[in-house]
Amino acid sequence: MIENIFEIKHESTDGASRTGTLHLPHGDVQTPVFMPVGTNATVKALTKDDLEEIGFEIILANTYHLYLRPGPDIIEEAGGLHGFSGWKKNFLTDSGGFQVWSLSKLRKITEEGALFSSNIDGSRHMFTPERVVDIQSQFNSDIQMQLDVCTGWGEDKKSAIHALEITKNWLRRAKEEWIKKCDFGYKGILMPIVQGNFFEDLRIQSAEFVTEMNMPAIAIGGLSVGEPPEVFASMLDFTVNYLPREKAKYVMGIGTPDYILDAVHSGIDMFDCVLPTRNARNGSYFTRDGNLPIKQERFARDFGPVDPECNCKVCRSYSRAYLRHLFKSQEILGSMLASYHNLYFLHNMMAEIRVAISENRFEEYRTNFLKRYHSDAWKIKN
Repeated sequence: MIENIFEIKHESTDGASRTGTLHLPHGDVQTPVFMPVGTNATVKALTKDDLEEIGFEIILANTYHLYLRPGPDIIEEAGGLHGFSGWKKNFLTDSGGFQVWSLSKLRKITEEGALFSSNIDGSRHMFTPERVVDIQSQFNSDIQMQLDVCTGWGEDKKSAIHALEITKNWLRRAKEEWIKKCDFGYKGILMPIVQGNFFEDLRIQSAEFVTEMNMPAIAIGGLSVGEPPEVFASMLDFTVNYLPREKAKYVMGIGTPDYILDAVHSGIDMFDCVLPTRNARNGSYFTRDGNLPIKQERFARDFGPVDPECNCKVCRSYSRAYLRHLFKSQEILGSMLASYHNLYFLHNMMAEIRVAISENRFEEYRTNFLKRYHSDAWKIKN
């Protein structure tokens, strides 16, 4: 029997946004939620204590990378990802399908699975939907993703149809394997992925198939893969209309305020991206007035905080001048502080979004936030 893991708390009267709670093995998660990406079971430049201090309830890890190094057997022996990393709250692990598609120069997709070469040493490996379920079960993932076939922006329809048919078949097989794992005590959930590229009829077909599979939650894949922002927003809106209201919904790979707000507007509950920490390592700080590039000369003698309205420990304790110095000097601390700030900023934004939804004013919040965020007002103020 498929258990209901998602409880809708409030649906906004001014749109499709909603708040809710995901009931997962390592604690409840309040939604909408942004999930930091910890590819190798670590969010780059941050400790697990940093993440707990900010208030995150779930983070991501990557099946492809952790399978190759250190390997699922070592992680299982350590007590799963939680025992291995020390992070005691929830883990979502992706299937590795995107990495097979994007990282491996030598790959072959068949009905059986995905044959690929390691980006570390070139060794050859096979991911089948069953094997990927087994690996993620060894990780003791709280949410594991099905193996799917990714297609990019501009893909022809024939290729998109072929990829969708394989993805559907892989989901059937993954579900069977997941049920077996649950029978032996595994508590995590398997999440299917809607595909179909940017063809509406294929999106409908995929959404209807995933709905029939009756899984605990649903992911929407194949978006944010190079398409224009307006295409992302319209296809997301379109796809959601064909998915059951009561299921938690997850869009993979979005992590900027504008994309997050678009997703919440469409009724999405979960999202993730490497961008906040990657931007941080490149010296870009989120602020309410837009992204602030700390390397600019204008900040060399600016002794104010990055964002005067932010209450994180970085903004409370360090000046723009000092943070610029760390970045220009290539000090590790610069990446650590910038990453902490950017994730704190998004976590705080998500808390504000949940309050706005509960007060039926999300669309007003979204409009006002984006108007200011895109103004780059810091250029004028400083």
